[in-house]
Amino acid sequence: MRGADLPQTALFSYVSIEDRIPADHPLRTIQALVNPALTALSPRFQRMYAAVGRPSIPPERLLRALLLQVLYTIRSERQLMEQLDYNLLFRWFVGLNPDDAVWVPTVFTKNRDRLLEGEGGNIADAFLQEVLRAADARGLLSHEHFTVDGTLLEAWASHKSFRPKDHPEPPPSDGDPSNPTVDFHHEKRSNATHASVTDPDARLARKSNHTAAVLCHLGSVLMDNRYGLIVATDVRPPGGTTAEQDAGLEMLTTLEPRARRRTLGGDKGYDDAAFVAGTRACNTTPHVSQNLHARRPVSAIDERTTRHTGYTVSQIKRKLVEESFGWDKVIGGLRKLHHRGREKVGWIFTFINAAYDLVRIRTLIRAGVCA
Repeated sequence: MRGADLPQTALFSYVSIEDRIPADHPLRTIQALVNPALTALSPRFQRMYAAVGRPSIPPERLLRALLLQVLYTIRSERQLMEQLDYNLLFRWFVGLNPDDAVWVPTVFTKNRDRLLEGEGGNIADAFLQEVLRAADARGLLSHEHFTVDGTLLEAWASHKSFRPKDHPEPPPSDGDPSNPTVDFHHEKRSNATHASVTDPDARLARKSNHTAAVLCHLGSVLMDNRYGLIVATDVRPPGGTTAEQDAGLEMLTTLEPRARRRTLGGDKGYDDAAFVAGTRACNTTPHVSQNLHARRPVSAIDERTTRHTGYTVSQIKRKLVEESFGWDKVIGGLRKLHHRGREKVGWIFTFINAAYDLVRIRTLIRAGVCA
């Protein structure tokens, strides 16, 4: 018998949102990890807000909404507010009732910036540490074996904004007010003489030889080798292999001191005498890949390191870091940045890697590795 296509006449629903969400939905596991972390950050939130005045967006709800934007690859805060208005799953995760009004996108972004600039410090870093504390309680961190790597993050700035520092006015164009044509041929452009007027912290760099140079930031991560969880992040202007190496050593110094030596894996870009010496000074054995070729017959590490089984294991494990970069750019929206400035890009980069850790922990819980 054919069912009747009746118009929707019901005005009320007596089924709670909690009953509508499947018991095995992935967001339930993530919510169970996020809520204790946000509770631990409550004293830090309290220091960021005045005791009197008009109530702001609760920072706990704001961070949950930002997590949804990362997990579901929502390209803008305006689209996030639109989906939060009609998506009951999103309302349940954030903590909104079905009849609660959603926030104005501009107000939402202003409150997000408070988490970056407030007196409570960098909330993204604190949130990442709380996620790592939850992972450590489940035995998912080794605290002994790590990998460092970096990737270029394409800045939210075009080549047309890359202008001479002494003459930052726009170059001659064809008169098109919306998208003028600018000819860069026969013009020598470098970071020493030019800078972006849109994002002054961005630098012109290329991933490898024979590839296009783009305005970008350098994002580096420090990964725990046991299950591929990101434990530290860094964002700075790119500057060849030196910038990656400096970021790796700086992140290594953020780890808690311990008597037993650690290991640090890396690709051929870290096979440098200064980086190897700095790593050993941090009570860490460098397990970097040897960069040997016809013009460089000697590596910064020798068979005293490479002959051990642990070196081979580090070279296998270090490939896990590429999964985080792939997830950050494809799912997390870092293929093309939507924020300007090193500080704000660093905040977003850290927060997205914290979301990546949450997804990894959820997967390990569902696989039965931990509870």
